[in-house]
Amino acid sequence: MLKRIFLFLLTNIAVIAAISIIIAIAENIFWINISGYGSGYMSIFIFSLIVWFAWSFISLLMSKWMAKKAYGVEVLSKNEVSDLSQKHQLVFRTVEDLSERFHINTPEVGFYTSSEPNAFATGASKNKSLVAVSTGLLNAMTEDEIEWVIAHEMAHVLNGDMVTMTLLQWVLNTFVIFFARIIANIADTFLAGEEEQTWPSWVYYIVSIVLELIFGVFASLIAMKFSRYREFRADYGSAEYVGKRKMISALKALQKMQNTHLDDDSKFASMKISTKTKKSGFMNLFSSHPDLQDRINALENASI
Repeated sequence: MLKRIFLFLLTNIAVIAAISIIIAIAENIFWINISGYGSGYMSIFIFSLIVWFAWSFISLLMSKWMAKKAYGVEVLSKNEVSDLSQKHQLVFRTVEDLSERFHINTPEVGFYTSSEPNAFATGASKNKSLVAVSTGLLNAMTEDEIEWVIAHEMAHVLNGDMVTMTLLQWVLNTFVIFFARIIANIADTFLAGEEEQTWPSWVYYIVSIVLELIFGVFASLIAMKFSRYREFRADYGSAEYVGKRKMISALKALQKMQNTHLDDDSKFASMKISTKTKKSGFMNLFSSHPDLQDRINALENASI
């Protein structure tokens, strides 16, 4: 856990450093006040774009490296896998077969030690991705079920879900900062009256922070809605390659293990095939994955 927190902080430091450099270059080259108070709507919009562009895409570029370090993923070659179990070989063979069928570069294949039966795909693009599988999944599932799990993760890779999610978060967070700061600027100017201000008052900071939190909640609702949609889409996509029955069987197997094995790690939850936490009502809107029973029902009703 401490290692994952350290990696998360390291990413944030790298992003903040990149943002500072980008803003400094932009201000010196284009002679515009991007980060200053009262610099105008366009400058605030540019500032918001730069901040979240750097934050989103540096995180995306570092995602594969971070996942490897956070989970201790050991990437293996085809020759190394041949010395391991049939299930290890099945994972590698399925990734290779689907990569050839999808006409994409074969992702790196890795394994990590965890009792949690799970798998994930990540990477900056479909041709530079990683598919990782836990030892818990290999031990708990049949070969047919493992094949479906890998097909599901490969569908994420083919759909470019990592990049699409990054773009969505970039747009959403840009508007969160932009509208929060615009409204905070208006509120601060209104309360200042005729008095000329060089620096923002405490009103500006309080209003902008509160509005960023409120708008951030609505942005999260949109992002999680898309995250759940991409899980359904990955289920449907993989059904075309391994069959609906295998998929339903694997989901039912995950459902049985959900409350006892799955690790609820929110920082990486959106990458995985399933999450432990089962929410209900309003809180379900903040879940990155649909309920497993909903996914099973959707597959049973799908004409695949």
